Amino acid sequence: MASFVDRVVLHVSGGAGGHGCVSVKREKFKPLGGPDGGNGGDGGDVILRVDGQTTTLLDYHHAPHRHAGNGGPGMGDWRAGKTGETLVLSVPEGTVVKSKDGKVLADLVGMGAEYVAAAGGQGGLGNSSLSSQKRKAPGFALLGTPGDERDIVLELKSIADIALVGFPSAGKSSLIAAMSAARPKIADYPFTTLIPNLGVVQAGDVRFTVADVPGLIEGASEGKGLGHHFLRHVERCAALVHVLDCAALETDRDPLGDLDVIEAELEKYEVDMSYAGADGDVVPLNQRPRLVALNKVDVPDGRDMAEFVRPELEKRGYRVFEVSAASHEGLRELGFAMAAIVAEARKAIETAPPRVVAPVVRPRSVNAKGGFTIRREERNLEPLFRVLGDKPVRWVQQTDFTNDEAVGYLADRLAKLGVEDQLFKAGAKPGDAVVIGEGDGVVFDWEPTMIGGAELLAASPRGSDIRIEDFSRPTRNEKREDHQQRKDARAAARAELEAERKAGIWTESVNYKHSSPKPAEED
Repeated sequence: MASFVDRVVLHVSGGAGGHGCVSVKREKFKPLGGPDGGNGGDGGDVILRVDGQTTTLLDYHHAPHRHAGNGGPGMGDWRAGKTGETLVLSVPEGTVVKSKDGKVLADLVGMGAEYVAAAGGQGGLGNSSLSSQKRKAPGFALLGTPGDERDIVLELKSIADIALVGFPSAGKSSLIAAMSAARPKIADYPFTTLIPNLGVVQAGDVRFTVADVPGLIEGASEGKGLGHHFLRHVERCAALVHVLDCAALETDRDPLGDLDVIEAELEKYEVDMSYAGADGDVVPLNQRPRLVALNKVDVPDGRDMAEFVRPELEKRGYRVFEVSAASHEGLRELGFAMAAIVAEARKAIETAPPRVVAPVVRPRSVNAKGGFTIRREERNLEPLFRVLGDKPVRWVQQTDFTNDEAVGYLADRLAKLGVEDQLFKAGAKPGDAVVIGEGDGVVFDWEPTMIGGAELLAASPRGSDIRIEDFSRPTRNEKREDHQQRKDARAAARAELEAERKAGIWTESVNYKHSSPKPAEED
């Protein structure tokens, strides 16, 4: 079972905001108490926070779905809903947050560093907050918006000053155990180390951290061995130390060949932009300061091999140290050499001037007025206009489309934002389809007559909007046709009743009122 995980895909979602409340104050002897619906509570955020007690991402490997608390709904008597509980996820120091496409979102370095991975939704306003001089008793409230939902990638990159690189069983873990208080697993078979080991070394007044990369072999940059999984842990290091095995049992290996293979793999590895130097540039691994440690000189064959390859290594420009993790020979000199490089790198960071990025001023687009844009599309050979922007999309999410007054309020907000004017300029005609948001979104059949203010609501009952009613004023010709149809219907009814009278069904004429009375006959 895995005990160390340094890369996970995390599915996070913020809490949904609570809905606003529709309520009217009802109290004895106060018939006109007014609206008293409270606002809904905001949803909770999902926050990543650096914690010193966390050293791995194993918890998120087993439970990758995390959700913050939802906000509570508003209540009557102006009572607001509760705020959703914020979910804080502890991550190790050096965690890099990326999007699914590889874009770096945050680099969490330093205790307590935070990043909001998913923001909570906004709570809806109650009808008491929506009341105004023209809308004294709103019959609707705004709905809460859903929280952000996204997939992020967490990569752990160890915070180490010096990285030890080399073939398996070269003695990297033994060096860390001999130079620090770390106690990594040590054995005489390849790939003993399955996770990066960290150790703190004290050399004079300088204290620094040393890490090793397990399983780095030829072809590691292409996925062979284990090194390609852990090379990210040396991206933050100021220098590299090549640990060469001078007492290798394989007859086809030698220290110079091992060095060439590791250098080739370091050159192929691409360091991403999650780590940058003081000047803002990323230094490749093969261009950073490097030392060479010829290990296992306590073995007779090892010392002879070290004396044989040392002149060639110094000729190439490397600083070479003959060391032994078993007898501690040469470790003090190697430690002070590491400390000098670390101190120089830290001093360069402290004295480097801050990098100032010149601001770029871009004029705002004409279509971006009010924070929205309109894009013309086609659907089924019919024109379709798509409205994109944070405000329109959020307003649609807050609207209860079962309430006519809420729909009218949405129309007022969109008209005030300038959506109607931009639709006219984009060539929209009455009856064209308008979609707010990406995807299917919310589709409207655009009617410019929807423009109107809250003063029209006085003529309609609470919870309805006369602008939503399907009503059209008849024309004069339509009134004449309707009147003539009613006259013809009455004439046909009289003719039918008269025919029934003559047939003996009725004794009194239906037109007796229209005929002159006859004198009574005398007996």
